[in-house]
Amino acid sequence: MARDTYQRGPVVLRGRQIPKETTDTRLLQPQVDTDWLHTDPWRVMRIQAEFVEGFGALADIGPAVSVFGSARTKPTTKEYLLGRDIGRQAARAGFAVITGGGPGVMEAANKGASQAGGISVGLGIELPHEQGMNRWVDLGINFRYFFVRKTMFVKYSSGFIVLPGGFGTLDELFEALTLVQTQKVRSFTVVLVGTEYWQGLVDWLAGTMLGGGKISALDLQLITVVDTAEDAIAAVTDGHNRVVEAALSAEVDEADGS
Repeated sequence: MARDTYQRGPVVLRGRQIPKETTDTRLLQPQVDTDWLHTDPWRVMRIQAEFVEGFGALADIGPAVSVFGSARTKPTTKEYLLGRDIGRQAARAGFAVITGGGPGVMEAANKGASQAGGISVGLGIELPHEQGMNRWVDLGINFRYFFVRKTMFVKYSSGFIVLPGGFGTLDELFEALTLVQTQKVRSFTVVLVGTEYWQGLVDWLAGTMLGGGKISALDLQLITVVDTAEDAIAAVTDGHNRVVEAALSAEVDEADGS
């Protein structure tokens, strides 16, 4: 069934205006001639504009947590209700809630945050097969490029709360873990919600990756596995508080040194 509406960055397209491929697809496709020498530099300007737009829109949202999970999760499921509860409790704890802006778990977390009076943020992406921004997003930005969007998730979040999901969810999860492992970001909390869903992955990391010497025991400590919204928010709050305390301590040490 053909789509009626297509979101490309801030632009809405319908009917024959809907493109056959996404902006990312065009950027990443191999080039058979040298025309790209004349076109790719202009793409840099568009990429720069997306960064500027994102930084400007999100700079003042305050402490935030990003919530990830499947877009296919139905509103009648326990996972959806859990996502809504996480959004609600995050807002009540003083966090803005950032999601990918789509349906499923993303919608649930945005709904919980919005209903609790918190800041509900959606960072959408141009895709060929998924809906646009869910109706519970109060502050929404649509991106063309995945790498720009990923930067916004990490830069403006104190941590990730990850509910059961698919490839996209795993992509965000392991990118965050890699950034923490390589110290590109510091004291970033990663929480997996749902022991039954995630335990197989955790066991594989411990048995196969750690057992084979591909990661260290400290790397496994970057992941916290919980089953309730309360525990998820407590873990993120604890991590955020450690960052704040460290920053205040550094300011005191700098003042004493001067």
